[in-house]
Amino acid sequence: MASPLIAPSILSADFAKLGEEIAAVARPGETRADWVHVDVMDAHFVPNLTLGLPVVQSILKSTDVPIDCHLMIDDPDRWAIGYAEAGAYNVTVHAEAAADPVMLAKNLRAAGAKAGLSIKPGTPLEPHLETLKHYDTLLVMSVEPGFGGQSFIADVLEKVRTARRLVDTGHLKLVVEIDGGINADTIEQAAEAGVDCFVAGSAVYGAEDPGRAVAALRAQAARLRVS
Repeated sequence: MASPLIAPSILSADFAKLGEEIAAVARPGETRADWVHVDVMDAHFVPNLTLGLPVVQSILKSTDVPIDCHLMIDDPDRWAIGYAEAGAYNVTVHAEAAADPVMLAKNLRAAGAKAGLSIKPGTPLEPHLETLKHYDTLLVMSVEPGFGGQSFIADVLEKVRTARRLVDTGHLKLVVEIDGGINADTIEQAAEAGVDCFVAGSAVYGAEDPGRAVAALRAQAARLRVS
């Protein structure tokens, strides 16, 4: 399996110096993030309000690290394409919010992005397996979406294991991503379950050196991932 991907979440960064915070994980070498994770929240699908397309467009101009947009919004069928057209590497929508997720995946790809599908902790994986054949990323939420700093919900790892088996047997072709409560205490169990990409917020931006935190998390995951 390929090297684990680490995607620092700017939800935990200092928004007053966002460019500097992203630059701190964009230096060449082992301290460089694989993706930068951007949480877009609309105060409707989730109770929090963060940022939108204009900020993402500014971020895209400031870094060459691939941008991983996680849209926690109502009506992603209408709004998600703009993030792909802006240049986001991966645009993830929620299965609970998308009206026509198969068509949305096709439209995201046509607009130049990878297509991601996310499921909340309480959402079962099985009803979405056929839909996931059209997607490039499965984002398993390991906290309730809406706020950073929550505790990791280990029960979701059974969904990760199922997805990992389906990827390994060729039934799905996608990156298995996890988001919520990932840190030095939880990344090993997520890695053992078969996660490819680890979103980490406070574990990176709460560290004295965010880049070194990225390198440490990647090394820790690499030791424990299933082979």
